[in-house]
Amino acid sequence: MMRRRKFITLLASEMLLARIGSLGQSTYPDISSVPPDLTVPPIESGPPGPGKRVRQVLAEYKGTEIHHALYLPTDWRSGASYPVIVEYSGNGPFTSPYGDYSSGDVDGSKLGYGITGGRGFLWLTLPCINANHTANQLWWWGDVDATLDYCHKAIAQTCTQFGGDSSSIMLCGFSRGAIAVNFLGLHNDAIADIWLGFITCSHYDGVEKWNWEGSDRKDALTRLARLNGRATFVEQEGSEGFLDNIKKYLRSSGVKAPFTFCFLPFRNHTDAWVLCDLPQRRKLRHWLSEVLKNRPGTYAIHGKVLNKNDHPIPG
Repeated sequence: MMRRRKFITLLASEMLLARIGSLGQSTYPDISSVPPDLTVPPIESGPPGPGKRVRQVLAEYKGTEIHHALYLPTDWRSGASYPVIVEYSGNGPFTSPYGDYSSGDVDGSKLGYGITGGRGFLWLTLPCINANHTANQLWWWGDVDATLDYCHKAIAQTCTQFGGDSSSIMLCGFSRGAIAVNFLGLHNDAIADIWLGFITCSHYDGVEKWNWEGSDRKDALTRLARLNGRATFVEQEGSEGFLDNIKKYLRSSGVKAPFTFCFLPFRNHTDAWVLCDLPQRRKLRHWLSEVLKNRPGTYAIHGKVLNKNDHPIPG
């Protein structure tokens, strides 16, 4: 009976997601009417290399189904330094009334590739960890502490082994992943300190109350305060009223940080728009370049950083 109740609760939540993603959208065109100019590389097995997106597993999770995906840009070379885009995917399996699909797993994510065009950035797609620590959580959060720990370790590994610039790490997500940007990315002070900037696509933490602990506005505002003046790009599709609700929430929060808002006039609940040459994608790319250049909400310190053997760390 408990399993059935949980399933019904999840189904109701998915129906709410579908309703939010479709109300007021029927008058807008379908994203399929715009031909894409990018195709996300499939996830492969084997070692990473320029232009490849590969499946990786942290050492402690070998023998489980838990994994993440790493993409090295086509211009990647050993010894160079690159900014990093970290991404969380939407809930799944999910299909919208217009055929938009989200698997809920790292394989279906598109934002990092579309934003960068596959050049100049490392792209890391991270999982949520299920309660049993056996597989990626496809629906909401699973074990939050394990998910946050995985995030820390995967980023550290990526920066150490592949030249990720730890001062230039962006966090993005679609749908559930958009909510994850704050729910996970600003969950505590330690993880909030990682990010240079934030990109949310379709939903925003604190605007709606969901069926999981911590989704209420009070907790969301505690997370939001950890922005500490850093920049966020907020995209929302469908009715402009949905974007207005996000703006009203942020204005009422009292949190002072630079927000850039972007309305996407398509009926779809999807992240596939970043694969198309649209004004909204150009706006997002420009925003990203400005954040990397001006680094709002951050400051620089200078000195010599030593490893545990008291040897200077290169760079």
